[in-house]
Amino acid sequence: MKLLFTIVFLVVINLINCEDIKEEEGVLVLTKSNFKDALKNEFVLVEFYAPWCGHCKSLAPEYAKAAKILSEKDSSIKLGKVDATEESDLAEEYQIRGYPTLKFFRSGSPIDYNGGRQADDIVSWLLKKTGPAAKELETLESVEEFLKDNQVAIVGFFSNKDVDEYKAFVSAANSIDEYPFGISTNDDVFTKYETESGKVVLFKQFDEGKAVYDGAFDDDSIKKFILSQAMPLVVDFNHDSAQKIFGGDIKSHLLLFLSKEAGHYEKYAEPAKEIAKEHREKILFVSINADEEDHNRILEFFGMKKEEVPSMRIIQLQEDMAKFKPDKADLGADSIKAFVQTFLDGKLKQHLLSQDLPEDWDKNPVKVLVSSNFDEVALDKTKDVLVEFYAPWCSHCKQLAPIFDQLAEKFKDTDSVVIAKMDATVNELEHTKIQSFPTLKMYKKGDNSIVDFNGERTLEGLSKFVESGGLEDAAGVPDVEEVPVEDDTPQKDEL
Repeated sequence: MKLLFTIVFLVVINLINCEDIKEEEGVLVLTKSNFKDALKNEFVLVEFYAPWCGHCKSLAPEYAKAAKILSEKDSSIKLGKVDATEESDLAEEYQIRGYPTLKFFRSGSPIDYNGGRQADDIVSWLLKKTGPAAKELETLESVEEFLKDNQVAIVGFFSNKDVDEYKAFVSAANSIDEYPFGISTNDDVFTKYETESGKVVLFKQFDEGKAVYDGAFDDDSIKKFILSQAMPLVVDFNHDSAQKIFGGDIKSHLLLFLSKEAGHYEKYAEPAKEIAKEHREKILFVSINADEEDHNRILEFFGMKKEEVPSMRIIQLQEDMAKFKPDKADLGADSIKAFVQTFLDGKLKQHLLSQDLPEDWDKNPVKVLVSSNFDEVALDKTKDVLVEFYAPWCSHCKQLAPIFDQLAEKFKDTDSVVIAKMDATVNELEHTKIQSFPTLKMYKKGDNSIVDFNGERTLEGLSKFVESGGLEDAAGVPDVEEVPVEDDTPQKDEL
């Protein structure tokens, strides 16, 4: 009797302590008190979000749609969400540093989610992580259903699974989480899709409808084929496509700035598809709807005004980002083709933003630099030139401004010293790339060697730096924050 009482007591206590997990649109609402209960499920994807975050709001409907798709498939995978602004202990425990951050828990152990943010991408990534790399498609009906359910699907046709081609296909499937893979050994399927054993076909519900692989059967070659063929010939830029655009292997992009309201997509984007097809493994064609207010910053980033639309640019996303501008504003097929070919031939010069030089640029103690007068002033070998690279919107730059003015006033009568500033959001230099705001660099007299200032941004700290010719920068004192350039530069989810 005592043992029975103990068991009943423990069960009751457990029920009292186990909070019911609420759901919103099929997504578990997780808190510190129910988080461990949720992780009793073998597979759980958790979104850590902030209610005010725009990217979180954009993700919400796709996340809910993914939960619904998984539920309809009777999947054991659960989707949950945590308001990280309310559940700060959970956010700290899992080192959440930005929103949204998604973590995938397998039997309680987390890994970072690095898939797309559309419902199909989320589902595909999760199914890859919880099942076989390639789904067995045993019947004609299963293949038809597989292709119907996915915008992009890759199917390997193999009569014999012992061959090297099959192994290379499975290896590629294991390395790509973005798209679903299937395998069929059914002769009826081969006949229906007019293929044969040893073939790999990428099916897509856009453009040509499918692409047949005819290259060497190794992991890298198959992967390159899939990642290039799975993207539309002209990708429309939006929040959902951004990660695939920037996360892909193709780092050169032709950007077509168009207006949907003006009918530019039909006039320019459609004809561009044929050119994109010729170069699809070398350069990615991307359309950007200039009518959307959210895209204004992209125009600003390229120094463009809405009046210039339709227009095009090329951007190269290597270690240092490079931008290229055509000689004339013409988006005819011949002009696009020539612009792309000249770029691929390495004959285009980078397009650098520059303001017009103000007439009174040297009127005040702090000299104003733009791209056109930078080298003449900063690389004067008779002077030590301290330059602040700033952004007008940067709060840290605004805090520094009165101190910088005092510094310039202090050295205005010293012939061998120049204190200057440049708005680095609208002026670019081929030889100097700025990573954060404000950035302070001294161009030393004699050899023009560059010394970065990393000390305390006070009048005393900056004065010591200038007086010592860049040898002393008050190192060791706490530095103030910097604003990364990418906070204002279109990146994976903003370009």
